[in-house]
Amino acid sequence: MSKRKSFVLRIDPETFKQIEKWADDEFRSVNGQLEWMIHKTLKEAKRLPKPKKKQDDQE
Repeated sequence: MSKRKSFVLRIDPETFKQIEKWADDEFRSVNGQLEWMIHKTLKEAKRLPKPKKKQDDQE
């Protein structure tokens, strides 16, 4: 299982309310929605690390 880093996020109540609504619409928790949003944004910005090739892929 991958390790997860926890941290405090301060966010204004109206923004939180909108994220909470979006998460409910997508059947996610607020935490899951925020993770999805961050991952999607990193992917679109091409900021995600490239996956390491497995030994089988190199043969």
